[in-house]
Amino acid sequence: MVTWGIVFALILALAYFSSRMVRQEEEGFQDAGLAIMEFGRAFPQEAIRNLHATADGKAVFVRLHDNKAGFMRSLRNHFACHLIEPGTVRVRALPSGKGIAVEFLDAPSHNGEFTFSNPAVAAEVSLWLLGNYVGHADREPDAASGTTG
Repeated sequence: MVTWGIVFALILALAYFSSRMVRQEEEGFQDAGLAIMEFGRAFPQEAIRNLHATADGKAVFVRLHDNKAGFMRSLRNHFACHLIEPGTVRVRALPSGKGIAVEFLDAPSHNGEFTFSNPAVAAEVSLWLLGNYVGHADREPDAASGTTG
């Protein structure tokens, strides 16, 4: 009787842990903290300014401090992190407007179409990748009016 109890407890524990692993894999990068930790572990010398996850949570695009960009993709049991060098990416808008098709010239295995929660996020990420994003906080005040422009 005790043996069957132990076997049953082991089966329940295995079922619990396997269901948690499947749920974590399906959720992707729903937690921004996890994305920041994983990218920081891969590239500790890079300072993260902002990030946006795709609508399905399987990829995250990262804006870095010196206007470089990064990319993370959830691959079953680990995360692939990629630092995007200037001039090594091609971006085009998807017909829906909520996504972009990205071609990584130096890492073709990461190529794909990525859909975001809204068109503004897709546009912002495409500007990060193309290297010419200037956010509101980055704009210098206009000397004449004292406002940002």
